[in-house]
Amino acid sequence: MSDYKKHNHDCDEHCDCEKNTKHHYPHVSIGKIVTKVPVVLAELDLQVDKTHVTIFQEPVLEIKDVKKRLVITQCRLLLPTNKLFIKGFIRKNIQYATPINQSGTTVVISSTNTPQESPSIQSSILSQTEHIPFELITEVKDFISSPVMPENNKRQEFDFFVSQPLPMGHPEKDELLSSDLSQFHQESKQHYNELPFCELLSSKIIEWDEALDREGDLFSNNLLDEGTFTRSESKMVIYFKVKILQNQQIRVSSTTNDHDWDHDCD
Repeated sequence: MSDYKKHNHDCDEHCDCEKNTKHHYPHVSIGKIVTKVPVVLAELDLQVDKTHVTIFQEPVLEIKDVKKRLVITQCRLLLPTNKLFIKGFIRKNIQYATPINQSGTTVVISSTNTPQESPSIQSSILSQTEHIPFELITEVKDFISSPVMPENNKRQEFDFFVSQPLPMGHPEKDELLSSDLSQFHQESKQHYNELPFCELLSSKIIEWDEALDREGDLFSNNLLDEGTFTRSESKMVIYFKVKILQNQQIRVSSTTNDHDWDHDCD
């Protein structure tokens, strides 16, 4: 077969394949449909004020860097009330310099190219990580969508009528009419309600740290304004935003026609 005929033959097979190919799209129900999805109940901007004392294992000459991250461990909307209980902590990582020796000298070159000794402190960089807990109880005053309140479980007891003969001393035709105490009958009903849950949207922490036991003039060789401390106090204002959701059944409408999705290969 020549190259020209082979090319035309491959093209015909390819074109026939494209014409016979049909794009399949998922079946879409139309009309009024009931679905179960997370529904937003509320979005809250919250604030927590916190003080905390940090104790360092080594004397601190200088704080080099601080990194913080908000972690929520519990966010519970206590239905059927509108009270929101939140627990969490701030993960705080502190990098600091601690002196290796009390003092030393460093040779520097002055503007006159004359070597001179300058006082110095040799330090190493350490890191300390701590979890600072916090708690918050607030009230959801305005709901975007009303939560589905939990249904209560029910238990009911029931008995059956029995008649029993009376002992001696009672008229022969009389009987003991009551329920049987040797039997117990009960109907119990449980509801498995949807529990609201939270999502953390954003957070901002404003912090002010200051040393509590800083001691200066610890070094010789006229190292002015140098000192170390082992305890510092943090004052923090924590802002964060949470979204409260609950899985609910809602009605949606669909007007998509299945035939609009089907297209043959031209």
